[in-house]
Amino acid sequence: MKYVDVESVEAGELLGKTIYSGNGTVLLSAGVQLTVFMVNTLKRIGVTMLYIQDEAYKDVDTEDILDEATKKAVINEMSVTLESIRSGKDWSPKKVAISIDKLLNDVLNGRELLVQLTDIRTKDNAQYVHAMNVCLLSSVIGLNLGLNYAQLKDLAVGALLHDIGKVGEPPGSGSAANSSLHHTWKGFELIKSKREFNLLVAHTALQHHEHVDGSGLPRGVKGKDIHLFARIVSAANTYDNLINGLSGRSMLPHEACEEMMAMSGTKLDRDILIEFNRSVSVYPNGTAVRLSTRETGVIVRQHRGLPGRPVIRVARGSTRYDLDVIEVDLAQHTTVFIEAVLM
Repeated sequence: MKYVDVESVEAGELLGKTIYSGNGTVLLSAGVQLTVFMVNTLKRIGVTMLYIQDEAYKDVDTEDILDEATKKAVINEMSVTLESIRSGKDWSPKKVAISIDKLLNDVLNGRELLVQLTDIRTKDNAQYVHAMNVCLLSSVIGLNLGLNYAQLKDLAVGALLHDIGKVGEPPGSGSAANSSLHHTWKGFELIKSKREFNLLVAHTALQHHEHVDGSGLPRGVKGKDIHLFARIVSAANTYDNLINGLSGRSMLPHEACEEMMAMSGTKLDRDILIEFNRSVSVYPNGTAVRLSTRETGVIVRQHRGLPGRPVIRVARGSTRYDLDVIEVDLAQHTTVFIEAVLM
């Protein structure tokens, strides 16, 4: 599969990864042949990037930690939960916990994989995919830090529900500038009201916009006064916001990682960033890149612990009739670098 800009997709190509609606149902299944109408509809509903099947890269796996059934369950539960809150109805901590158990089971089984946040977003599902991504990345970081299962579960619930206080908040309401109205307080109260949850879950939602230098909201606490779970979620939330344009322009994964390293010791915890950089795929599988050798190719495999040094498949030869397809392992070719991501 290849990860491409939707603007470059042509009618007749085959979709590589399933696209979900906001309630977890399938909008388009992997393998469907795209029509002009489908491509235009994807653009209209806010899709910018997607996976396309490519015969030359049919063996390239996205190596998702979460399987499709887990993604569907988590997105659906977030949809049900937030809609219940929006309409003033009761919501079920037990059902949230069940979806978290499914997610953590996948995380534990995929502990050797790097996180690749390449699920296709629409205007309809963006809020739920964001919550799932922050939960996934936070859980992987927590696992790397040695948290036990009970701790991982509290962290994962807090990560999944970190923005629950935004439900019903009018766009551009300005609450971020007023600490007493900040959505983290509302989220804290909503979670605290559910006795089934550890109070740490509520504090994770409350503190995920705090900065280690004390410049954050809503209370301006700093350093280790910010709970570990909230510091983890802060890093995961920042990353997903950066790569999906929720904090301005959308950044490529490697650009977002560089931006976050510049926040080390100010907005983000330095130790958490070390584990973050060990956990996330800087160049996701299927991404087209140009190397310092001036050759172009596609990322086909990752190295755990060396996210910036993947394996790239390139074609060498003077004409299309004498092409020699080889794989360049940047972990072995230490003088070769990725110069640019090609979209």
